[in-house]
Amino acid sequence: MNKIFVLTRKFSISTSQNAIKTVTVIGGGLMGSGIAQVTAQAGQTVTIVDLEPEILNKAQKSIQANLGRVAKKLYKDDPGKIEGFVKESLDRIKISTKVEDSVNSDLIIEAIVEKLDIKQELFNKLDKLAPEHTILATNTSSISVNAIGSGIKRKDKFGGLHFFNPVPVMRLLEVIKSDHISEDTYQTMMEWGKSVGKTCITCKDTPGFVVNRLLAPYSAEALRMYERDASAEDIDTAMRLGAGYPMGPLELADYTGLDLKKSILAVMLNETGNPVFEPIGVLDKLVKEGKYGRKTGEGIYKYNK
Repeated sequence: MNKIFVLTRKFSISTSQNAIKTVTVIGGGLMGSGIAQVTAQAGQTVTIVDLEPEILNKAQKSIQANLGRVAKKLYKDDPGKIEGFVKESLDRIKISTKVEDSVNSDLIIEAIVEKLDIKQELFNKLDKLAPEHTILATNTSSISVNAIGSGIKRKDKFGGLHFFNPVPVMRLLEVIKSDHISEDTYQTMMEWGKSVGKTCITCKDTPGFVVNRLLAPYSAEALRMYERDASAEDIDTAMRLGAGYPMGPLELADYTGLDLKKSILAVMLNETGNPVFEPIGVLDKLVKEGKYGRKTGEGIYKYNK
């Protein structure tokens, strides 16, 4: 973990070449707070919106702790600069429990639950409330971007910005082109992604985009091996040492969330019909028991909170 925060050296503090100056993130969970953090670090004003005040409080504490680690990497021998970096970044972050009070931004990113109808309802509301120039983006990991935005009018200003967890660490950003996105909107999204320190790739609106289209079958087969009494440790060790992966598939599933993994597999099955995405008993059982992985303290592995 020590190396990853050094990546923030690449973050741009200037946004003079970017049309995006203000950002709103809907959803204050791990993904939403991570997006807000890298936005603030890049010198942009960001508002985090969540209906639950306790989630917003948790997000603020998490961001402050992460910023402290980033600052120590950047300015290890200068306490004044460390304090200044954290304070300036935090000063750019606002919180709100009301969507309608937080729509006056250049870019609004949705990072809520992976359910199509809930996302559609939110974007239909944002489309009516947000200024005409505002770009709307979904952080969905696998649901069709076109389906999510099917009810909005500003289809030329809508697309996907799929970050990876943990956002401050993972360098990739998938930029998904919806069917009706304008070239100007697409280029603005690409440039904004670069401005917050990400390497951007362009994706078509296909099931799972690039990463999850490749990762989901791999994860599913690992879970089936585990279900057939293979050792989780052996599976993960095999892929770390035999394939050179930094994390094994089951470690990664716990890290990103077994609930999210279950929803991704369901979407992929619905969209492709590929039997590799069929329900997996051990995954269904763990999710039903509320054992989502690291965020709940137990999943395939147990964790000390």
